[in-house]
Amino acid sequence: METLTKTEQRELAHRIGDGFEVTLLWGENDGALTVVVNDWRTAERFEVEARADNAMDVFNHPFAYRAA
Repeated sequence: METLTKTEQRELAHRIGDGFEVTLLWGENDGALTVVVNDWRTAERFEVEARADNAMDVFNHPFAYRAA
């Protein structure tokens, strides 16, 4: 029997502007930091993993950290 763990995420920062939305999330269970970008201009959504030492830089410049 497989046990599923509910992952609680907390919003640490959020901004909207110029056709996109950026959210910095912290995983309560695992401490993971993730930046989620919704680009309404292209209808794309992507996530970028961050570390504690660069989370705000990833939040402020998510397109620079996006995997090619």
